[in-house]
Amino acid sequence: MAGWRLTKTRLTAGVWEGVLEGGPGHPPEIEARHLDRVLPGLRVEEAGGIWAVRLQIPPDVIADGVQTIVIAEKADGRALDSVALIAGDALADDIRAEMDLLRAELDMLKRAFRRHCVETA
Repeated sequence: MAGWRLTKTRLTAGVWEGVLEGGPGHPPEIEARHLDRVLPGLRVEEAGGIWAVRLQIPPDVIADGVQTIVIAEKADGRALDSVALIAGDALADDIRAEMDLLRAELDMLKRAFRRHCVETA
């Protein structure tokens, strides 16, 4: 089933959505896996000549650390896309969290500097 390409369109309210395109005929059978289990609720529906893919992410998948869901073809296990969920303590060392902290500290320094300039003027 070479030639199929799955592209994420959005992730909102716990529902991952994507578009499956590029292959001939009907899409391959696909499945979503987390660790060693197949996740229920993966849907593939035709929508205007393309295939819309939707996955309701089960709440039990969400946990501390990095959780990865792989969407793959059933026949050969070829990965089409993946979803990474990062939560809890894993974020403490994440560069994005560090950038947020630096921005907050910079804002605090700007306020203190402006206050100092007003008081000494």
